[in-house]
Amino acid sequence: MEKSTRIFIFDEFIAEERRKYLVVVIYDIVDNRRRGAFAKYLKGFGVRVQKSAFECILTAAKYEKLVKGIPSLISAEDQIRVYKLTSNADIKAWGTVELVEEEEVVII
Repeated sequence: MEKSTRIFIFDEFIAEERRKYLVVVIYDIVDNRRRGAFAKYLKGFGVRVQKSAFECILTAAKYEKLVKGIPSLISAEDQIRVYKLTSNADIKAWGTVELVEEEEVVII
């Protein structure tokens, strides 16, 4: 059954440091040890949605941290793609993977 959700709405009136982006990371890493280390690294930023794909909802600062850490985890034979999606993101998904949702945190 198809699931569809609006992940977040890009609001141009929100300050840049508070904006969040949907970031999709897909990878093809040849070495098992490097692939495992890379997946562990990505789990600190988002959720695995397929064997070699993660979805993350990140601020600009967290996005920069994610991207900056990638080169130290891969070699020249590996292939990584990082998609930073802006504006309104609408995802359609089939299967058992839960859709990524931003959690609101209220501190009292």
